Amino acid sequence: MPNAFNQQIIDEFRARHGKVGGPFEGARLLLLTTTGARTGTPHTTPLGYYPDGGGRVLVIASAGGAPGHPDWFRNLVADPCVRVESGVFTYDARAVVLEGAERDRLFARAVEADPGWADYQAKTDRVIPVVALQEIAQDGPPRLNAGSVSEALKVVHDAFRRELALIRTEFETSGSRLGAQLRVNCLTLCQGLHQHHTGEDIGLFRVLADRHPEHAPLLDRLRDEYGRIAELAGELRRVVGEQHADPALVLPEVIRLTDALEAHLTYEEAQLIPLLDAATTG
Repeated sequence: MPNAFNQQIIDEFRARHGKVGGPFEGARLLLLTTTGARTGTPHTTPLGYYPDGGGRVLVIASAGGAPGHPDWFRNLVADPCVRVESGVFTYDARAVVLEGAERDRLFARAVEADPGWADYQAKTDRVIPVVALQEIAQDGPPRLNAGSVSEALKVVHDAFRRELALIRTEFETSGSRLGAQLRVNCLTLCQGLHQHHTGEDIGLFRVLADRHPEHAPLLDRLRDEYGRIAELAGELRRVVGEQHADPALVLPEVIRLTDALEAHLTYEEAQLIPLLDAATTG
């Protein structure tokens, strides 16, 4: 069982779809469930993570610089099949302990984003592990942590809002150099938006078009907004990809994308949530 402090975070995380307060407010958190190496029972741990693109996230087994590895790390070494809760989605993943040059490169990327990792490494003789959690593809729709389609829409939207707010904060505190992890965060966000809008277009929108042909103008407007957001995301990808990108010059692109996306999400929620709720209760 998690200790009382962790259990409180876990409960709040699940109740608020990934959003927590206290010392971890505004942090990127996930819940990692491993199988106990000795007991064979599931153990859930809240962990900070870094996006890595391609359905992969990184977690670091620092244990605050303690002499030994944390329990969750020993568990996944014994059984690398784990479960990840993002607050929006729950999915199975394979844990890969990174080694050699790849581990060193990604640990250095994490240190660049948060020098506290270097402080933890300095406290211990062990090499602090970096673990990649690679989502395992599954048939069928993703497992959304929501009780209805309208709730799922709002939960996904709020996750994008939180991530954009985090990225804006990271830009504002990044200094004169665009760090490698911040680049990855931006690119992962843009890819996530593309996947979300593609999924809505071929899934939800087709169902609504079949059931409610009178709402075709609304769906056309939303698709037009998708196109505008895709253009802004493409511009963000371009400037982030420049070799000597200045955060002060990239931040305006983040703000433009944030403003356009917020207007789109707010409008989509106002229009679609009543429609979806009516379909559920009707």
